[in-house]
Amino acid sequence: MKKIIAVLLTVSMAALALTGCGSKGSKSNEITFGTNAEFPPFEYVTSSGTIGEYDGIDIAILKAIGEDTGKEIKIENMEFDSLLIALQNGQIDAVISGMTITEERSKSVDFSHPYYEATQVMIVDQNSDIKTAADMEGKKIVVIQGYTGELCVQDLGFEYEAFKKGTEAILELNNGKCDVVVLDSATAQKYVKDNPNLKIVEDRDSFEVEEYGIAVKKGNTELLNAINASIDKMLSDGRIAEWSVSYSEQ
Repeated sequence: MKKIIAVLLTVSMAALALTGCGSKGSKSNEITFGTNAEFPPFEYVTSSGTIGEYDGIDIAILKAIGEDTGKEIKIENMEFDSLLIALQNGQIDAVISGMTITEERSKSVDFSHPYYEATQVMIVDQNSDIKTAADMEGKKIVVIQGYTGELCVQDLGFEYEAFKKGTEAILELNNGKCDVVVLDSATAQKYVKDNPNLKIVEDRDSFEVEEYGIAVKKGNTELLNAINASIDKMLSDGRIAEWSVSYSEQ
């Protein structure tokens, strides 16, 4: 009987050890964030980044979250429209990718406190006659697949073509193969700065202000609370505002 009890205890302890090793987030010393590193100045790939090969406003935020929580930050780079699926499947612990907090997304994930305000804008050639969103009617419109700009163009009822990368969309515009690219304001500013033949057209009546947040799996309150505490700290001491300026000017 003693031998049987000893065996059962050994098996139970081994099972507990395996469970601990296989868990993510707060039960380990790592937090794995999913991102789409095609969204400067928020996240992009560079030779020497803030975390590994990744840099940008969001990556600076991740570094601070790691310091505040005492966790090692890991980054998984993937397609934007795969991020929430990967989160729900447990492949990653959280998502940070200039992601707008929406009612629809909030049905499947929990969002952190907002850390950035943005709006959608139109990127056009310097000689374009597009002055408002209504002027896009009949034009060839390009958006980034899964981004908020795609949802906005859908709501306006216009036909469009979706690309997976912002760089591809801007190349299409530079080559005269489309008339307008609808994109988040901060990223649009970065692309226009690098392409002086382009300009930004705003229409606040058609595109409302939106807020970015970090997504976690529904019910993961421990990780969400830790992220919120770190975001609140960065907002109050002005670091996110400083990063927004510095990365936009690079």
